[in-house]
Amino acid sequence: MVTDNSTGERFCARCGFVINERIDDNSGPERRAFSKEEHEDRARTGLPSSLAVHDMGLATMIGHDDRDSTGKPLSVSMKSTIKRLRKWDSRSQIHESQDKNFRQAFSELDRIKDKIALSNSVVEKTAYIYRKAVEKNLTKGRSISGMIAAAIYLACRETGTPRTLNDVACQINIKRKDVSRCYRLLLKELDLTMPVVDPIRCISRIANQVKLSEKVKRHAITILEDANKIEITAGKDPMGLAAAALYLSCVINNDVVTQKVIAKAAGVTEVTIRNRNKGLRELLDIKIPSKPNMANIAQI
Repeated sequence: MVTDNSTGERFCARCGFVINERIDDNSGPERRAFSKEEHEDRARTGLPSSLAVHDMGLATMIGHDDRDSTGKPLSVSMKSTIKRLRKWDSRSQIHESQDKNFRQAFSELDRIKDKIALSNSVVEKTAYIYRKAVEKNLTKGRSISGMIAAAIYLACRETGTPRTLNDVACQINIKRKDVSRCYRLLLKELDLTMPVVDPIRCISRIANQVKLSEKVKRHAITILEDANKIEITAGKDPMGLAAAALYLSCVINNDVVTQKVIAKAAGVTEVTIRNRNKGLRELLDIKIPSKPNMANIAQI
């Protein structure tokens, strides 16, 4: 059996007998073309369905072209009718309080995703967590911004995206304490188990902000890999461990970077870097070169 994609016919390859004269191809994308001018337009029928849209992208929409199916302009009376229908169609999509909640929450999510560079998978996961919270009535009496910020942090933790609670709270312009409260509530009520953040994932973020060399970055990754093997990273802040490993790598490679600069980029204190630095040196038995840079040695 042979199928001709241009004519849509299915026929026998030996005798040429036509089995079907026309076959509807449902494997390709759906397209819209109402007039001869639009026939060459290869635009899709609409946006794909997404959890990050209040109606999941499944609602209909009356366009603003003010033209009929043949491409002719509408009359003045029909324009007025279509305008009124368009207005009521838009209102009918958010007539429930839950739809209004979703529209406000996901507009906030759309605003913040570019600020902290969230991927599409993290955005979809955030929308899924927030919808689960709304189903269990966890958003009643609480701010939408706080709940969507907590959902973003949860999604980042689940997908292994290195974003701290301070990053999310700062960009969404609410207090860290409020985000922490909503985060603990979602964690408990939704029965979620968060994986431990790998400090190696935080290396690139800190190193790029401080503009460290690739050699320093790779050496810091090696230090953390050795620390993971002997299980000395459990229970410690991953950002603090990553910052300490980077500082220790800078000292070993004679790269002049102070603790204050790395601590500011990692969002931790200088005391944390000193304590983690001391622990890594003792437990991994790391020896400092005989003639390192004195500016770095003075701060160890």
